[in-house]
Amino acid sequence: MIMIDESSSDKQLVQQIQQGSGEAMSILYRRHQPAVLRYVQVRIYNWQQAQDLTGEIFLSVVSHLPQYQITGAPFTAWLFRIAHNTVISHRQKESRAPLDSISYADNHSRPEDNPAYLVENKLEMDWVRQGLQQLDETQRDVIILRFLIGLSLQETADALEKSVGAIKTLQHRGILALRVALQTA
Repeated sequence: MIMIDESSSDKQLVQQIQQGSGEAMSILYRRHQPAVLRYVQVRIYNWQQAQDLTGEIFLSVVSHLPQYQITGAPFTAWLFRIAHNTVISHRQKESRAPLDSISYADNHSRPEDNPAYLVENKLEMDWVRQGLQQLDETQRDVIILRFLIGLSLQETADALEKSVGAIKTLQHRGILALRVALQTA
């Protein structure tokens, strides 16, 4: 058995999980949960629902990992494909227009944070969310995955099942549209 720790690659962790290692799953979860939660929160705008959906995403990951095949695509592309599909499914179940209401709740788990900073940060996030509302859904997904989550072009392409060229085009158009939307907001 391979020794695993926080520095193990996703590929090594997946292999260990497929061999029954709970410790490897814990490491994988700690590594990717914050980014998945950010992605879901930006798409759902409700802190509690975003936390719940993130939990559902990782339950789905656990249930599908035994069948997961390691390919040339990074693990994160597969993970964010599951996150994307879960968010779409949730929004369809809720049967409400995407990005209709913004009910963002700050995480108050850090009382040492300056309240003025929290208010300013929330106002900026609301401003950016309003701008993101102006983009079409695919452009919005590309902007979120590339700049808020930090995925590479290839990982974003794999997650959205598009070519790298298409992602570059969507990113370029999305940035231009976001710039215009933020200037008018």
